Amino acid sequence: MSDKDKQPSAASAPGLPGAETADAALQHIVDGFLHFHHEVFPQQEELFKKLATAQSPRAMFITCADSRIVPELITQSSPGDLFVTRNVGNVVPPYGQMNGGVSTAIEYAVLALGVQHIIICGHSDCGAMRAVLNPDSLEKMPTVKAWLRHAEVAKTMVHENCNCANESESMQVLTEENVIAQLQHLRTHPSVASRMANGHLFIHGWIYNIETSEIKAYDADRACFLPLDGTHPIPSATPKARF
Repeated sequence: MSDKDKQPSAASAPGLPGAETADAALQHIVDGFLHFHHEVFPQQEELFKKLATAQSPRAMFITCADSRIVPELITQSSPGDLFVTRNVGNVVPPYGQMNGGVSTAIEYAVLALGVQHIIICGHSDCGAMRAVLNPDSLEKMPTVKAWLRHAEVAKTMVHENCNCANESESMQVLTEENVIAQLQHLRTHPSVASRMANGHLFIHGWIYNIETSEIKAYDADRACFLPLDGTHPIPSATPKARF
C-alpha cells in the first residue's frame, strides 16, 4: 500500500485537468474484461476447463494490497499456480488473535490444498510501512491503524536496533523486519508448524523492488536477505524439519 493511496485519486477529483472520470475508469476495466473474454480466454480454454472443478496451486503467496504488486506477473504464473492472499502491509496475524481472512486462507491452503510453499512478499515504497513509522497519519483510519499493530514488533526492532540516517533507510529496514515478523507469526499457526516440522511445508520471505523488479529473499541460516538472482541456491526461511 503506497502513501499515494492515501491521497484522493484523479477519478475522485473531477476538477483536476486531465482527470479520468469515474465512468471512464469503470469502462476501462470492463473493456479489459471483454478483451479477456473474447481474445485471451479462447486461447487458454483447455486450461480453464481443467481449473473449472479443481485447483492445485504450487504455492500460497501473501502480499500487500498495493495495486502495483501483481504476483502472477512478477512470477510469470498462470491461473491455478498461486493461491494469493493480499492485505495492507502483507500482514499475518498470530494464530488465535483474529479469525480473519488471512488465517482462514492459510489454514485452507495448507490443509485443503496441500500447498508446499508459503511466500510472504513485502515491497519497496510501501505506504503501510510508512504509516507504521508515522502513526499520526492514520488518525482518520482507525481500522488500518488497528490492523498495522501486527507490524509493531518490526517497528520496535528498527527503533531499538537501527541507527538509521533517514526515513528512507528506516523504511528499507522496517520493510525487511516486517517480513521477518510476519514469518514468525506464520509459524504460530498449528497447521503451518506441523507441516514445517515434518518437512512437508516451506516458508519464504521476499522483498520486491518496484523500480528495478529485483527480489531479495530471507535466508534464515544467515539471518539476512539475499538476491534472488538464479545464480545461487534459493534462500529459505524454513527451519530444519524435526520429524
